[in-house]
Amino acid sequence: MKTTAFLFLSLTGWLLGITIGRSQPAEVNYDEKGCLYTSCKGLVMAGYQGWFAAQGDASERGWHHYQKRGKFEPGYASIDFWPDVKDYPITYKTAFQFADGSPASLYSPFDESSVDLHFNWMKEYGIDGVFMQRFLTEVKSEKGKRHFNKVLENALKAAKKHRRAICIMYDLSGSTSADMELLVKDWEEVQQIFSLFNNQENPTYLRHNGKPLLAIWGVGFNDGRRYTTADIQVLVDRVKGPTKKTSILLGVPYYWRTMTKDTEVSDRLHPLIKSADIIMPWAVGRYKPETYATVAGSTLADDIAWCKAAKVDYVPLVFPGFSWGNLKNSPNVYNQIPRLKGDFLWQQVAGAKAADAQSLYVAMFDEVDEGTAIFKTRRENELPLNGEGKFVGIESDLGSDYYLWLTGQAAHWFHGKKGYSSQKPGRKK
Repeated sequence: MKTTAFLFLSLTGWLLGITIGRSQPAEVNYDEKGCLYTSCKGLVMAGYQGWFAAQGDASERGWHHYQKRGKFEPGYASIDFWPDVKDYPITYKTAFQFADGSPASLYSPFDESSVDLHFNWMKEYGIDGVFMQRFLTEVKSEKGKRHFNKVLENALKAAKKHRRAICIMYDLSGSTSADMELLVKDWEEVQQIFSLFNNQENPTYLRHNGKPLLAIWGVGFNDGRRYTTADIQVLVDRVKGPTKKTSILLGVPYYWRTMTKDTEVSDRLHPLIKSADIIMPWAVGRYKPETYATVAGSTLADDIAWCKAAKVDYVPLVFPGFSWGNLKNSPNVYNQIPRLKGDFLWQQVAGAKAADAQSLYVAMFDEVDEGTAIFKTRRENELPLNGEGKFVGIESDLGSDYYLWLTGQAAHWFHGKKGYSSQKPGRKK
């Protein structure tokens, strides 16, 4: 999927980072209408791809999004990180092997038990929930729609069971102007199929500003998209409707405010953003550990000030690192943005907190293609072999759940817990 906060303010007076245990979920209670999550504010949520499939699952899509050029065998993989599947009730044997000759297996989110496990991890580590990605180009086909509907069904059930927030996010990558009608129809269909806003059926569907929230990602980028800012304004107006029944989050480029670098120059962009309820700028790949303070230092604080003046809420994005060597078939981009044992992720979390951000979007929960996944993945010393290529693991001296834990610590901080600072928290063994 798609490829954060100024020079650190002195945090003198804040407690030094201490050894802190597992995060607890935010204290949330049902409102008078039976909704559990009535605002994005205070939440730390991740993006959830859900687009993977396994040969032998019921999706009939083969190794969708794991494979490369129609094959999934050594030398042919699109993923850089390998999920740690020891906790999954159902796994699927692959053509890959570990150094000792034992087979390497993977999971499928088409299986209800796999998605339930993911939401249980969110609860266990204190992560508030996820934005479920719904790729417009994929739901065009019946097989693609069937896949994403089943994964969404699994997720809604697990979100209710584990009391985690959930929100649909349409990804417009690869779409055209004509596809905006498809989004409107699909959105209406999803509401009906899943009784999406029925508070008994889906009490944890995310609300904001008193209305159910819909996220739309891919607005204002200058990378040759085949739809316009004007198309998105029409789309937003239609989804909101004359009674403004829906709140809108827009996923925008990192330099949306100045309309430079990754952003198209359009006099329609800022009015569009002002018509939304929340924006989330895409920060993945916009900086690395050594450039973060400089890049975010000239961006984040002014972004937040602009949004406050415009009465639009702002959710900064943080990510643990980035790697897409197998996806791009280039050894130069393995670990292109290193994780540094969580230092990079915490650098962004602390920067966002210092800039008075109220919530976070974490990219991503399960994105192993671009190496931003925070869920359990294999470590550097326990990876399958990949022919002339390789896989990238998290650091060997960390647990496979480390980035879940660290994201939970960020949630703990954003929930108002004390004892956190710019110093990354230590973890008890």
